[in-house]
Amino acid sequence: MFQPLGFEQRSSMTSLGKVTYYTNEASPWQDQNTGSTDKETLVFLHGFGGGSSAYEWSKVYPAFAADYRIIAPDLIGWGRSEHPARNYTIEDYLTNIREFLQQTCNQPVTVIASSLTAGLIIRVAIAHPELFKSLILSAPAGLSDFGNDALNNIFAQIISIPVLDRLLYSTGIATKEGIRSFLEQRQFAQPPRVYEEIVNAYLESAQQPNAEYAALSFVRGDLSFDLSVYIQQLTTPTAIIWGQKSQLTGSEIGRRLAQLNPQAIRIFQLLDDVGLTPQLELPAVTISLIRRFLPML
Repeated sequence: MFQPLGFEQRSSMTSLGKVTYYTNEASPWQDQNTGSTDKETLVFLHGFGGGSSAYEWSKVYPAFAADYRIIAPDLIGWGRSEHPARNYTIEDYLTNIREFLQQTCNQPVTVIASSLTAGLIIRVAIAHPELFKSLILSAPAGLSDFGNDALNNIFAQIISIPVLDRLLYSTGIATKEGIRSFLEQRQFAQPPRVYEEIVNAYLESAQQPNAEYAALSFVRGDLSFDLSVYIQQLTTPTAIIWGQKSQLTGSEIGRRLAQLNPQAIRIFQLLDDVGLTPQLELPAVTISLIRRFLPML
């Protein structure tokens, strides 16, 4: 899988298994005269979906490597991390994220996360505010927000059928054609912005042994919840970026969520002509926004 220049692959052992992550501990970011111990930490967390991994933020986080300690994990069940053969639950990821942060960070950090993972981070921040300095979130959602189930479709119902679910994953999701189709039709606002490296990175992650378990748990809706029930309890300073053409969760959901807690959610930035993952579709714009938001939170 893609690994940016100057980043090393490391791992942390959690109760669910080994989590692989990337950090800027190599040249040109570090040498014998420099270190990252006194730098603030930025943690980048990818969203969920067939082929998701830390690659999702790989066009963004190197831009901060000179000034921050960077940590970008593949969450459990995704990328190069372990893939336990199990049906994943919300509690699994709340625990896995908390344990990972506790093991890799010794001071409050800024977490930059997307989609359902961003929704989960809000819940972790509510339960453990001492772990966080601030949050910068791209389209945070629980996917059942305000009682609207974003994954309630015929495909989710079919993929809930045992045996058939794994067949559909291997033949319809974890293929080059399936991934390109999803990226172009559902994740990006502009299909020409999907290039070969993105497809190949998602495909490699999707074809890891047992990768179907986490992906199917996501598609079935096992990891969905109503974020509106929780978000009012958030106290961590937060900025939200939302692609105006995000199909999975529309921008009206984002505005409603932000309005529930204006004390914590200090910034809501809508991006025109962008889909679910501005960090891949318009990485330079995303970098500029993060730089702008960091001193404001």
